[in-house]
Amino acid sequence: MTFCLDSTIIKPNEDLEIKNAIILLHGYGGDGKDISMLSLNWKRHLPNTIFICPNGHERCPINPSGFQWFDLTNDEPNYILEESNKAEKKLNKFINEIKENFKLENKEICLSGFSQGCMMAINLGLTSDKEYNCIVGFSGKIINQDDLIRRKKVSTKTLLIHGDSDQVVSPNFMLEAKDFFIRNSIKIDTHLIKNCDHHIPIEASSIALNYILKKIK
Repeated sequence: MTFCLDSTIIKPNEDLEIKNAIILLHGYGGDGKDISMLSLNWKRHLPNTIFICPNGHERCPINPSGFQWFDLTNDEPNYILEESNKAEKKLNKFINEIKENFKLENKEICLSGFSQGCMMAINLGLTSDKEYNCIVGFSGKIINQDDLIRRKKVSTKTLLIHGDSDQVVSPNFMLEAKDFFIRNSIKIDTHLIKNCDHHIPIEASSIALNYILKKIK
């Protein structure tokens, strides 16, 4: 089957049965191959899991060799919201294709992402008709809290990880997201990584893996 988004896909070894999926969404100007590096360590501990890492649906004007989920050359909030909603529709179509092709349900899928990808994972995970297994977000934020609370349907359990020295997406956004989740009775775990800027260090990868292992049976 051909999916609506080009993707890097890492299947289980030795033709093991696929019981779960982790969908990894890259950051602004990245691609599926970049974010798929997370699977190198995670794969050994999740033998029945397929890792699916799509490219964003648009080329990134700042880095034409990479992709974006929404344009950041215009920082007007309504524009960003409109563009992110377009990406959300594309990703929902993509996830439905994944579910159909690999015979999976939401409860068997973890949504994860970095930066812009984290923002998309939060929106996808809270506005779906059924809860996903979990959301694992790195260095992101809630795009628009007013919009999200209007559209929220489910309370997918979430882990957010952020570097305390992030100059691209302030760690304050993680605290704001945590407050939003608590106020809306969504189970949330957070970790602030010391001396970490805008990337995913080994410590963050390990924390995320341990969280996922508790959620994926």
